[in-house]
Amino acid sequence: MCFLCLSGLLEHNAEYNERGQWNNKIEFFLSVAGEIIGLGNVWRFPYLCYKNGGGAFFVPYVIFFVCCGIPVFFLETALGQFTSEGGITCWRKVCPLFEGIGYATQVIEAHLNVYYVVILAWAIFYLFNCFTTELPWAGCGHYWNTENCVDFYGENGTNITNPNATSPVIEFWERRVLKISDGIEHMGGMRWELAMCLALAWFICYFCIWKGPKSTGKVVYVTATFPYVMLLVLLIRGVTLPGAYEGIKFYLYPDISRLSDPQVWVDAGTQIFFSYAICLGCLTALGSYNSYNNNCYRDCIMLCCLNSGTSFVAGFAIFSVLGFMAYEQNVPIEAVAESGPGLAFIAYPKAVTMMPLSPLWACLFFMMLIFLGLDSQFVCVESLVTAVVDMYPETFRRGYRRELLILGMSIVSFFIGLIMCTEGGMYVFQLFDSYAASGMCLLFVAIFESICIGWVYGSDRFYLNIEDMIGYKPVFFIKWCWMILTPGICAAIFLFFLIKYKPLKYNNVYTYPDWGYGIGWFMAMSSMVCIPLGMIWMIWKTPGTFSEVKIHTRTNFALKPQKSKKNPAVVSLPSDFLRGIVSQLDELPLDQINKLQVSDVR
Repeated sequence: MCFLCLSGLLEHNAEYNERGQWNNKIEFFLSVAGEIIGLGNVWRFPYLCYKNGGGAFFVPYVIFFVCCGIPVFFLETALGQFTSEGGITCWRKVCPLFEGIGYATQVIEAHLNVYYVVILAWAIFYLFNCFTTELPWAGCGHYWNTENCVDFYGENGTNITNPNATSPVIEFWERRVLKISDGIEHMGGMRWELAMCLALAWFICYFCIWKGPKSTGKVVYVTATFPYVMLLVLLIRGVTLPGAYEGIKFYLYPDISRLSDPQVWVDAGTQIFFSYAICLGCLTALGSYNSYNNNCYRDCIMLCCLNSGTSFVAGFAIFSVLGFMAYEQNVPIEAVAESGPGLAFIAYPKAVTMMPLSPLWACLFFMMLIFLGLDSQFVCVESLVTAVVDMYPETFRRGYRRELLILGMSIVSFFIGLIMCTEGGMYVFQLFDSYAASGMCLLFVAIFESICIGWVYGSDRFYLNIEDMIGYKPVFFIKWCWMILTPGICAAIFLFFLIKYKPLKYNNVYTYPDWGYGIGWFMAMSSMVCIPLGMIWMIWKTPGTFSEVKIHTRTNFALKPQKSKKNPAVVSLPSDFLRGIVSQLDELPLDQINKLQVSDVR
């Protein structure tokens, strides 16, 4: 009977549906680099270093990098390459019981696609305003400025008697760009200029990915490399400015006492998850377009080191400029250091107004932001599309249906994102950023990913799958991370999140209404609930006794080996794949084995 099962399985696996692959390793490498190296490397990591003890922050960061970052990054990439499936069907293949992990990642990704592109719209708006002889946020006197606006006049600019004085850069951001309202209760009118910038961002994003890996692989040659050129230019300019040394010292000087603060360790762990794009399904989708024998282990190690190295170097570029700004204003660096949008759209734009040729440096900075965010955005959209197409290949792999699917997703996401282009849109953006794609959601998914591969599917079995792909087994430490360290650390940080939870405030001043927090928690739960609901659904719909349910939900017989890179006509069948089927058949009683048909393993 086993012979009939295996012969039918091999016959089915000989059928190959073309889904596309990267033309070469460089395209995969640049696509992943473009996805993981984004805005967080520039505006979040340097600030966390300064906030959490400077150089001392690297101690917890490196620990989480080794115990969580690399293991989960490698797990997702290898899983995609082994199954050659997107973010949902890959989990269905290795362990149907945990298919909800795939749905959770795609829900997070769908939220991310809606709000992340709004940052690109802001950056595009700023870029258009850079093509002037004088930057519009450099001084007062514009129609959007108030009587409290105070121009900066060198070092004497600190001698201000008006307690309500505001800087022109803040008024440009809040009154010209956002026209921000009093709260989420007052959404106000549409900011049509931002809406057009958002439409332009989606237009560019669509044509970057509309042909799948064929177009994405070409675009990343520009989008993934250009930010490095800009970062190098800004770094050289920054370190040559007066006061740069003080800024860099402030960035790196270690305060060992901060290591006793649990928040420092939580910030290090969440930064790893944010900056490595793990638990989003992106890495799985990108890895699925690799050839079966690609050395994904080596690629992952190199990409992880590149990502963290970029964050480290970006800190020099940012804090050298902040040091210069503090020097010019004769204020401590704490007064000018910002994180997130505050750094990108307030602190750094203010700093460039103090430089010669300020429009040029502002233009280069916002071009860097746009390219950093663009490839992260279109790779996320591509990953969501890949997940849907792989779920319904017979529907979307015909004609131009895939392109129409991308167009439909882009249009729907654009119209949802328009709410963040209103006068109260910033409050909605903060809800998305703090709840829908929060570190809490990513940690929750990471726990179950590690448990699924480490214990249910089996880390030893997955190591054999990896050995079949790359020719050797990775270091033993990664296996222990999947089984113990990664889920344990993620669970600890997740619990710390819940215990130390504080309601979101905008600018630490505005408190959201209760229904606003309700919307935020609904978005957060919309992803996390997919995992337990997926388990319940799979157990409920699987017929048979408990033993039959157990074997059919733990491992899917439809798991198909992929074609060999060296000889596409030859199916590379993992040795553990056959052993897994035989061992699982042995667990069933003889009368249940006799009931199995060849169709059961298809």
